[in-house]
Amino acid sequence: MKLFIKYISIVLAIYLLSLVLNTIYIGSFGSLFIMGMVLLLVNLIIKPILMLITLPANLLTLGLFSFIVNAWTIMIADSLVGNISMGGFLNSLIAAFVITILNNLFQDKD
Repeated sequence: MKLFIKYISIVLAIYLLSLVLNTIYIGSFGSLFIMGMVLLLVNLIIKPILMLITLPANLLTLGLFSFIVNAWTIMIADSLVGNISMGGFLNSLIAAFVITILNNLFQDKD
């Protein structure tokens, strides 16, 4: 269930950001759903490796560097999915913030 909530927050965040920022391009809803799945897989496979590599920077910034790693994972997923464009690092960083906020809002607080 947590993975489904994370998937929904990813898709919703990217869609909402595409409405607000005209530099984010989504060709079709199919590519949006594929982007959500690819980003979820990148977060499960590649993100732990990146977090381990960037552990010293993450410790120095008290965890704030993890948003940079999240932006990198969004850029990796963006390069893997066609017909969608996040528009660069700044938009990916904004998307990382919004995905984190939506994911925390949707999670069950038991």
